[in-house]
Amino acid sequence: MNIHIVQHNIVTNNPEDNLQWILNELDTPESKDALLTVFPASTLCGYPLYGSIAYTDIQKRAQAALQELVQHSEHRAFLVGMPLQIQDKGLCNAIVFVQNNAIRGIITKKYLNPDEQKYFVRGEGVQTIQYQEQQIAIGFYEDLKELTKSHAEQPDLVICCGCNIFDYKKPFSTRYRMHKIVEGLNSAMVFCNRIGGEGSYLYAGGSMVINAAGSVLCQFPYFEEYSQSVDIQLLAPYDDEKPEPVALVHKALVMGVREYFQKNHQTRAVLGLSGGIDSALVCALAAEALGPENVHGILMPSQYSTDHSVQDAVDLANNLGVKYDIVPIANIFGELRNAMKPVFGERGEDVTEENMQARIRGTILMAYANKFGALCLNTTNKSEAAMGYGTLYGDSCGGLSVIGDLYKTEVYELSEYMNRERELIPRHTIEKAPSAELRPNQKDSDSLPDYGVLDEILEMHIEEEMSFDEIVAEGKDPDTVREVIRKVKINEWKRLQFAPVLKVSPMTFGIDRRVPIS
Repeated sequence: MNIHIVQHNIVTNNPEDNLQWILNELDTPESKDALLTVFPASTLCGYPLYGSIAYTDIQKRAQAALQELVQHSEHRAFLVGMPLQIQDKGLCNAIVFVQNNAIRGIITKKYLNPDEQKYFVRGEGVQTIQYQEQQIAIGFYEDLKELTKSHAEQPDLVICCGCNIFDYKKPFSTRYRMHKIVEGLNSAMVFCNRIGGEGSYLYAGGSMVINAAGSVLCQFPYFEEYSQSVDIQLLAPYDDEKPEPVALVHKALVMGVREYFQKNHQTRAVLGLSGGIDSALVCALAAEALGPENVHGILMPSQYSTDHSVQDAVDLANNLGVKYDIVPIANIFGELRNAMKPVFGERGEDVTEENMQARIRGTILMAYANKFGALCLNTTNKSEAAMGYGTLYGDSCGGLSVIGDLYKTEVYELSEYMNRERELIPRHTIEKAPSAELRPNQKDSDSLPDYGVLDEILEMHIEEEMSFDEIVAEGKDPDTVREVIRKVKINEWKRLQFAPVLKVSPMTFGIDRRVPIS
């Protein structure tokens, strides 16, 4: 059976634009020659829709787009995903089977996530239709769990329309799940997934075709628009190379930055360049995503900044071809400190003065963003966010958190990966001890455990959801574990005021991990 699979980017809340690229794809020779064209889930309106789907205008616009598709389906058959009002049932997340100017079947999503449950009613799940003398089971990715049980009808083929949110484990867990399903059913499978970004959420693509023995017949690229017609009976199995997680994260973050800017109608980025590895990595990712001509760095040295940090930032900008300005803050900091003396009285200097410097820098960055119509990029990593190691309204400012889902050790790993072909991030930036440089001779290790130790504990506590006793049982120092967990807990209020974080891990702050503030 010749099936045309379309892995495409989708614009949320814009059925008119999505309709146009769907019609263009249906008009290609490959789609016309295929017996069936398969689009991802939520093709017409995007995902997630949150509260926007509660408004009847978007529902009506989606319905109008579907009717136009039906009118253009003579001698054609395809699957398209959309929100759909079902009579006597309610609003469902649906996959619509259109053939020859008519709707021949509607598959509604059964297993809804918590956000979907607010707006969609529970559907019927996977359905089997007869088409071209074959029994074809069609469903959403989340509903495929039903096929692992004793399915009522033995399908010849399973088609999964996906809209799978990316994390670095998802491509491997998805493939493992697909293998288990086809082996249990002795049926071939087509998995069609979208690409693109929607705020914090990224979509990887990676659509695939698997035969009944579980062998991969066709693997689409990750993070690229791609379409291909496949004849399952004619394809031979092959051993495809599984991508490295760091390579997937690199592609995800570059696409995520590009998508966030394009879909929010932004073109220029600004960020602070400290000479440290976090800002260096964010700058390198932004330059690749937007072009170096659209990224501007601002160096803001203080009396505590070292000469090598300034030079590292300059070398980075030159390596990337990014323009920069130097705005020293020592005088500004001195004026602010003097202005606050009557208020502070005889109190000695402490973290307050450190935070004042960070907030001065935040003000400078946001001033540039306002004046030049740029979007400020946040450079905080996940280890810092977890421990509250950062200044609210200072280094936490920005419209997008690019590496907020990467632990510090992962920041180093990705930086080395970006230097695989030539040195973009200066070697000295990678090798020197990290420091906020907000007081003389300051090092991150003054306030935090070694990042190798810290990140292991954080991953156990956050990703694996392990308790104090469970982590200590793994051989970690009790006092260190206790202090790490304490800081994670007391800094939730800071994280709730954070910029949107590009999600690349299975447990992202504010998206997957939601805990009480108090």
